[in-house]
Amino acid sequence: MATFLYKLGRLAFRRRHFVALMWVALLTLAGVGAAGAPAPGTTSFSIPGTEAQKAFDLLEERFPGMSADGATARVVFKAPAGEKMTDAANKSTVQKTVRELSDGSEVASVADPYAAKAVSRDGTIAYARVRYEVSGMELADTSRQALQAAAQDARDTGLTVEVGGDALQTTPHTGTTEIIGIAVAAVVLVITFGSLLAAGLPLLTALIGVGIGVASITALASTLDLGSTTSTLATMIGLAVGIDYALFIVSRYRAELAEGREREEAAGRAVGTAGSAVVFAGLTVVIALVGLSVVNIPMLTKMGVAAAGTVAIAVLIALTMIPALLGYAGRRVRPAGEKSKLLGGTRAARRGRPNMGTRWASFVVRRPVAVLLLGVLGLGAAAVPAASLELGLPDDGSQPTSTTQRRAYDLLSEGFGPGFNGPLMVVVDAERSEDPQAAFGDVADEIQGLENVVTVTPPAPNEAGDTATITVIPDAKPSSVTTEDLVHSIRDTGARAAADTDAEVLVTGSTAMNIDVSQKLNDALIPYLVLVVGLAFLLLIVVFRSILVPLKAALGFLLSVMAALGAVVAVFQWGRLSGLLGVEETGPVMSMMPIFMVGVVFGLAMDYEVFLVTRMREAYVHGEKPGQAVVTGFRHGARVVTAAAVIMMAVFAGFIGSSESMVKMIGFGLAVAVFFDAFVVRMAIVPAVLALLGEKAWWLPKWLDRALPNVDVEGEGLRSAADRGDEDRDLVRA
Repeated sequence: MATFLYKLGRLAFRRRHFVALMWVALLTLAGVGAAGAPAPGTTSFSIPGTEAQKAFDLLEERFPGMSADGATARVVFKAPAGEKMTDAANKSTVQKTVRELSDGSEVASVADPYAAKAVSRDGTIAYARVRYEVSGMELADTSRQALQAAAQDARDTGLTVEVGGDALQTTPHTGTTEIIGIAVAAVVLVITFGSLLAAGLPLLTALIGVGIGVASITALASTLDLGSTTSTLATMIGLAVGIDYALFIVSRYRAELAEGREREEAAGRAVGTAGSAVVFAGLTVVIALVGLSVVNIPMLTKMGVAAAGTVAIAVLIALTMIPALLGYAGRRVRPAGEKSKLLGGTRAARRGRPNMGTRWASFVVRRPVAVLLLGVLGLGAAAVPAASLELGLPDDGSQPTSTTQRRAYDLLSEGFGPGFNGPLMVVVDAERSEDPQAAFGDVADEIQGLENVVTVTPPAPNEAGDTATITVIPDAKPSSVTTEDLVHSIRDTGARAAADTDAEVLVTGSTAMNIDVSQKLNDALIPYLVLVVGLAFLLLIVVFRSILVPLKAALGFLLSVMAALGAVVAVFQWGRLSGLLGVEETGPVMSMMPIFMVGVVFGLAMDYEVFLVTRMREAYVHGEKPGQAVVTGFRHGARVVTAAAVIMMAVFAGFIGSSESMVKMIGFGLAVAVFFDAFVVRMAIVPAVLALLGEKAWWLPKWLDRALPNVDVEGEGLRSAADRGDEDRDLVRA
């Protein structure tokens, strides 16, 4: 592989006009496609294999036009002090609002609070339920605007009016902190390279790669049913890895120049060596992201595949466009260690001294046990909060108190109890029952007798009389353990009813769907972990030609993920530092977070593992002793890995400013995970373990060594070719 990439790097360097034109043409083509495509965000949402989804599908079949999985909105009214919602003036305002809401083109039904008995006992609060024909992700902006306009008209009369429900679901925005993250990355690159031009290359290529990836996602959004969060994830991952991969190759290019090689040769060797590490690091990220498909949630699968495509583009750009741009830059990109005008020549003054990476690695090699224990205990302490991890999906109760959704949630809790924010819909399929009406009544009576039930509505059968819906109001909030237990109790009751009356009982609604999704994600975590870590483990065996090094990499990754989950629990569940990070409401951690963090962090962690340890193996293969090889790897790679980690942390931290709690939590979790993995695991635990293992670290059974392909990540083939070239030149001179 190193020889092929070496030739590719030299070709891109020589044919830089063609390479640059090709990537600009691809960016232009993707941009034109995106400009002419429908706006993203109109994606369908389904969770195959869950009881809640099965019930939605049954309702679509038995209740045509009901739009059971359509978006809903709850318009909550509160009377001024001393008045009641049953007063004539207030009642007239509410009924006018109901008529206004009914005029929407996507509105399926609006329930009048007075006809539906949706007025609190003290008469101060009422709510109207609006059901739409399409899901919240498919709802047109005009429908949301009409909903908010109707609420505002009612407010103008003196009532307190708030709106909740998934009908107000909008595309999240990340805010200015994302730009700050890119700015931090630029500063780190300038400090690393001491040159504005060299620093600009990774930023430029990363932005081009993300531009192509996001524009392609936007262009294909309508065809492939991609949502707005798909491009958010692709941007987050694409920026981080795009900058890092380009950084690796530019750094190796400057190191090759420092050894006296010509620029074209240096570009070829940089792509042949660091480029090999980039290819395998990119493969681990792609495996991790595509592996999200095992969860069998279509939205998550599409997000993973789209982000993996952006990573693949970042790899290709690093291998081709970086050497092309280096060709354009010429002598303006200086060899490593050469005097920097921006940094006042401080590096030149230090040229004779070991760099920080060398000094740190030498210390770790001398004190491996102490460093290892300190690193493991530190990560263990950070992981302690993860023991109290509570998983769930966000609802209006997790919104900031400044939002109308949260205020509507609180008003409903005040007037009717917290369970009204998450009603359960029970679907009774009595098609095979001899007496469907009796089956409906029996199921309703059984549910009424369960604990933690406030209200059970009479069964509402369809026209055929073979299926009925029953609404159940719990006495606890939707995200509580009590409500989850009630859902399971109703399903147990349904199992008994099926045995007695041949009627099938299904529980659905947004609350039940959230519970089913959380369970599905929990069940998929172990298989996903085995698949992703297993495939990457095999890949790393090929890269490092070792059993223990990949094993150590996987165990270190698990430590960093657990520590990062602990930090997420401490901030988003316990509320530690929540004010500093803009977390207005604490609650359960998003159920998608563990499996998502496992996938993304594993791929990113392997970036540092591959780049750092391949330099160690390269030194070991070329004759250095194991301890010295560790120091050599750090001398060449520590500065670059440190810069790459800081950049990646800055990019991820930029998404903490998002208005969407899911994006905010993902940004924080990934930033913390990169910190733990890069600075504790890869910079401390990895060299300590390799120092303790010595020669055993690179042991591989002979039969396996013969069976594995030789991918030559260390560039041994390049060195052999150079040696042969030197011998040929010596013969010519003789």
